[in-house]
Amino acid sequence: MVDSLIHNGLNQFLSQQQMRDETKLSVLDICSGAGGEAIGLEAAGFMHEAVIEIDAAACQTLRFNRPTWRVVEGDIREVNGLDFRGIDLLAGGVPCPPFTIAGKQLGEEDERDLFPEALRLIEQAKPTAVMLENVPGLASARFATYRSSLLSRLNCLGYEVTWRTLNSSDYGVPQLRPRFILVALRRPYFENFHWPLPVKTLTTVGQTLRELMASSGWKGADQWSRKASSIAPTLVGGSKKHGGPDLGPTRARKQWEALGVDGRGIADSPPGADFPVDGYPRLTLRMAARLQAFPDTWTFAGGKTSAYRQIGNALPPPLSQAVGEAILAALIGREQKDQHKAPTLYQPLLLYP
Repeated sequence: MVDSLIHNGLNQFLSQQQMRDETKLSVLDICSGAGGEAIGLEAAGFMHEAVIEIDAAACQTLRFNRPTWRVVEGDIREVNGLDFRGIDLLAGGVPCPPFTIAGKQLGEEDERDLFPEALRLIEQAKPTAVMLENVPGLASARFATYRSSLLSRLNCLGYEVTWRTLNSSDYGVPQLRPRFILVALRRPYFENFHWPLPVKTLTTVGQTLRELMASSGWKGADQWSRKASSIAPTLVGGSKKHGGPDLGPTRARKQWEALGVDGRGIADSPPGADFPVDGYPRLTLRMAARLQAFPDTWTFAGGKTSAYRQIGNALPPPLSQAVGEAILAALIGREQKDQHKAPTLYQPLLLYP
């Protein structure tokens, strides 16, 4: 039954991709990480001109899973946007530490602030549309002046701009994960853009992970699944300077405990038959990836800490796909239909019995 559903889901996806070939537009994806945003935009109907990422392990992840993509390993400060002149969409999730509430919130004073570099690439490449994402801290009053200068600069470059904080859980992802999303389009296209509507049903942690929790014979999987009957808190991937393979600070771990999960680390394998029925299992990397709505076939390179960092810092593909489809519709002048449905790629492929 599961294999049949997966097969049908793949056929549906391939059929959709064939229909989209006539309208495929190009995208340059910067600060790509493990590819969450990139595979969402691919599912939306965009063709990648290149994906750019500085982390070697993340680049290995991208090359392994998408050997047809042009993966550029390097710092975007060294990329010449003129090489991508006329791209349809420039998208990326520039580093979030300058704006996250878990950090010092130094903004433009933080050496990791790459928004100026993104603006430089936009000025050079002159894409028709722009999609930039970051942590919701960027939407706070603290960064009102920073946001205003960012929007003003884009206006000067010929774009109309809109932004929102969107919760990933509103688009079929089983965790809250709010993200600041900025969309900018050339003026002839901007009036066609409409933010995607949320899906009508929430996907819970228990529904999402029950199959994986039971995969090594744990007898408590069904009981645990019923307890984990809500969405997850936001996964915290951390940075190279801070953060390891755990689910975050004390407050986050308490939220995971309420879902029946031990948040003090990442397990190498699912709980086995000898694990206590009423025990608190730890997530595996595959479980964390599924909570981010990565396809189950997506493989992550590097050690446990590196792989978890790639997973935890990603933009969930369904959210990227939803916004990408809205941008694509604006660019080709197409009416968006069935906005209330979850993104089509991930629900058939990530099956939660």
